[in-house]
Amino acid sequence: MEPVTLDNAAAMARLRAGLAQRGMADIPAGPIADAPTPDQPGHPEYHRKRRAEWALQRWTNARPPRYRDAHATHDGVRHWADAVATDPETAGSLLLTGTTGTGKTHQAYGALRRIAAAGPTTYEIAAITAADMYGRLRPKGSDRGTEEELRRLCRVPLLLLDDLGSAKASEWTEEITYRLINERYNACRPSIYTSNLPARAPIRDGRPQGPDLVAALGERIVSRLSEDTTVIAITGTDRRRAA
Repeated sequence: MEPVTLDNAAAMARLRAGLAQRGMADIPAGPIADAPTPDQPGHPEYHRKRRAEWALQRWTNARPPRYRDAHATHDGVRHWADAVATDPETAGSLLLTGTTGTGKTHQAYGALRRIAAAGPTTYEIAAITAADMYGRLRPKGSDRGTEEELRRLCRVPLLLLDDLGSAKASEWTEEITYRLINERYNACRPSIYTSNLPARAPIRDGRPQGPDLVAALGERIVSRLSEDTTVIAITGTDRRRAA
């Protein structure tokens, strides 16, 4: 059987004639809806959701069971978390101050959760209390070794350091804290710090009224925190006692 060669021009003419007989000759051609939907690969929202799922799993692995229901409910904390998800290098750090039991750590883990849910391109976190950090960094306090452990905390993209200023002050603790905060400050890596102490106590008659982070950590550390850190006071009663 001889192959049939189609004349495209003739075929189109016959198609137009058939459409004209049916009154469809003037119907304009519409666009073909072949773009991916938000539930299909190739759409930005699809990939954002996949990143969010992965990041939330990392958040789940990093947070203690006590904070499984942590959410950022403070407007300032949510605003900071959104800034980190958008551009971590310009967001700065976050310092949550307040008395014991007001929910600082809850808000901190909530902020980490909100960042994860935004589906950032990179999500790697470390969360540790100041007491545990000093314990690990003392000689033979960690299998990693002092310098390696400190380097890890300095370079992790997102750090939560809980109860800053709670340890007994010494030249060694001040030096470790300075090295950590200074390197993260210079590298523009966002951090969350919580403390029972205010950044600076009110001054009356030329004297600070009560303890503050300046007394606990030293002026050079607080100076670096002051430049690009959002300070939020979490107020209220002791939630643990109320429970």
